[in-house]
Amino acid sequence: MKSLSRILSAAGLAVGLALTAVPANAQQKQAPAAAPALKPASPAAIAAAKEILTMKNASAMYASAVPNLVEQTKNVLMQSNLNYQKDLNEVAVIVAKNLAGREKEIGEGMAQVYANEFTEQELKDLVNFYKSPLGQKLLASEPRAIQFSMAYMNQWAQNFAEVINGQFRAEMKKRGKEI
Repeated sequence: MKSLSRILSAAGLAVGLALTAVPANAQQKQAPAAAPALKPASPAAIAAAKEILTMKNASAMYASAVPNLVEQTKNVLMQSNLNYQKDLNEVAVIVAKNLAGREKEIGEGMAQVYANEFTEQELKDLVNFYKSPLGQKLLASEPRAIQFSMAYMNQWAQNFAEVINGQFRAEMKKRGKEI
């Protein structure tokens, strides 16, 4: 499951980079994107969804969400308040401590999303599948398959970028411009 954590950490990093790219005052003024309206789900559907998420070790995705977001927010604030670096570092520890545990809200929301995407019976069937030998193999092997797929896509993109670069250079050369 370490590879899944690495993949999810990379996804978290991408989100974090997106957050830090937005100026601090723009972050404060923009309303967050509205989450889709979720219809109420039965307690059994929520329980099955939570079981699936537990089997998939989904908590690895959000386990460090609070400290990461606190750190990102501190860094954004520090960009425009360099003289408060010491204070912001101290306050970050307090804020992280005050908000510890709030990442569990993500798991609750994810269970609700699953319960909206699948019927109660489908969720129960998925639980049974994940308990089967093939389901167990999927749970064990999928993070590695995703990691290798991402590595393949990155390598392909790098190689393809070289092809694109070559075509740009060739077309520019036809125009008498070396780049």
